[in-house]
Amino acid sequence: MVSNPKSLQIIMGAPGVKGKKMTALPEDGLTDLIRSVISKGQEFKEPFYVLDLGVVATLMEKWSRSLPTVRPFYAVKCNPDPAFLGAMAALGSSFDCASRAEIEAILSLGVSPDRVVYANPCKAESHIKYAAAVGVNLTTFDSKEEVEKIHKYHPKCALLIRVKAPDDGGARCPLGPKYGALPEEVTPLLQAAQAAKLTVSGVSFHIGSGATNSSAYRAAIAAAKTVFDTATRLGLPKMHVLNIGGGFTAGPDFDDAANAVKSALQEYFKNEPGLTVFSEPGRFFAESAFTLATNIIGKRVRGELREYWINDGVYGSMNCILYDHASVNATPFACTSNYGNPTCRGMRTYCSTVFGPTCDALDTVLTGHQLPELQVNDWLVFPNMGAYTAAAGSNFNGFNTAAITTHLAYSNLS
Repeated sequence: MVSNPKSLQIIMGAPGVKGKKMTALPEDGLTDLIRSVISKGQEFKEPFYVLDLGVVATLMEKWSRSLPTVRPFYAVKCNPDPAFLGAMAALGSSFDCASRAEIEAILSLGVSPDRVVYANPCKAESHIKYAAAVGVNLTTFDSKEEVEKIHKYHPKCALLIRVKAPDDGGARCPLGPKYGALPEEVTPLLQAAQAAKLTVSGVSFHIGSGATNSSAYRAAIAAAKTVFDTATRLGLPKMHVLNIGGGFTAGPDFDDAANAVKSALQEYFKNEPGLTVFSEPGRFFAESAFTLATNIIGKRVRGELREYWINDGVYGSMNCILYDHASVNATPFACTSNYGNPTCRGMRTYCSTVFGPTCDALDTVLTGHQLPELQVNDWLVFPNMGAYTAAAGSNFNGFNTAAITTHLAYSNLS
């Protein structure tokens, strides 16, 4: 529920949202909205998303309460839906961009370049030139080769040295194997930046996407303080930025993570006046705000086993199963075969397999999942489908993930 009515007013005027239809959602109103969308699109029965912008506002308020001194830079790669990005911008978020296209998308919303961190430690030269041209003046690095490129193409850019977090926090997707300077590499990298007359403004790290062990933040913040001290010893200008990366989820682990961050900042950075702390949350804001509805386009019965084909799958929104190590959950919406009880309450369930629409056996969404008896043209609804889903989908076999429509809604303000 949105606790602040002003948030709704702000969102309604946001780029990407303004002028679009939004549906008010009373408690448990999502079912009615899905039924309405389905009834209006009977001919095509294409998959669709519902974006609840009330959830987004509530999560922004939760972040502000729990981590008031940590400025969120939403990780655009997680979900670049224009209405979602516009709402995040209007609610005050800054942005973590990893490419020219992501920077362009954010600046097109009217966001000022100083609300963007170019948080990709290894950038194409042409993208660095673009960042310089549009005034995105903060980026990350973890190699001498990157220092050389930035010195040549964007010498006014401030830098954050990206260090490898000591612990990946049990992350769903660890990032340490690809990015981050090792402890023994920190001094040579700082000296390289100093020799190139580039300003290193602070330190960046990322414990990994979807972390489950909050103690990893403490270890990484402690390591960052060591880098601050090293820079002082080398005579570099005083660092004043700490980027604690992402890894946050909106579930019960968030409070533990927030407490770990606050405790570590107090322990290691209490004597750093003027310190700016920011983070790069992605799934925290995006995951639970999106619900996906898919149509059952095929069925096969083999004894007690029920097999269903739906019109989105592993090469589309459910690529998260492969790339994000996600577990998806489907609930039935039998609006065709059981209009009076579409959620199939009280009905017998069967062991079921759910396949995606492509002609690849890898395109299997669920196995051993209990579902009631459903029919072709019924629907399956997937909650929590906003993080690393449509953003990484393809058009393999002609099923175009980018063409999936998103319907806007907001939770009731009562």
